[in-house]
Amino acid sequence: MEHSWAIGNGQLVIQLGDLTTMDTDAIVNAANSKLAGGGGVDGAIHCAAGVDRLQNACREIISQIGRLPAGQAVITPGFNLSARHIIHTVGPIWRGGSNDEPALLRQAYQNSLELARQYGLESIAFPAISCGVYGYPMVEGARIALGALKHGLEAGLVRKAFMILRTQDTLDLWLREADATL
Repeated sequence: MEHSWAIGNGQLVIQLGDLTTMDTDAIVNAANSKLAGGGGVDGAIHCAAGVDRLQNACREIISQIGRLPAGQAVITPGFNLSARHIIHTVGPIWRGGSNDEPALLRQAYQNSLELARQYGLESIAFPAISCGVYGYPMVEGARIALGALKHGLEAGLVRKAFMILRTQDTLDLWLREADATL
């Protein structure tokens, strides 16, 4: 079941699901700075998109930029995914909150939305960036993400933004934060 909010001329949807199966213009990969694949969302996206082709595309980007800093975003084709594109962004590793983590997390969402607008994409699906192995506290991460998504939808950067969550407990937490934030 999806939960949705009308924001500006767009819509925010929060639901349980598998990000790799979303039929959107883009999905967002919570990537590492070398775009090298890995565990969690990143590994699942690489497997579903086709490891060889996605890694080749990522290596080409890294050969040009060296590494992708936290808060920044780049785009590749979706390859074997239903989504036409993958926007790769690096969220901050949680180090207690005094190393610009909130600003960097906000930038990861904002820059992903800006990149979607630059490519004329209307729908985008996000995971809970940095809230897994990078250790970002879920409540604070949800507040930052929801604020950034609300701002992006109000600015007309996309028409539809999805937050795709993996467990009922996580969904319940995000819905509570959405009710308080939106």
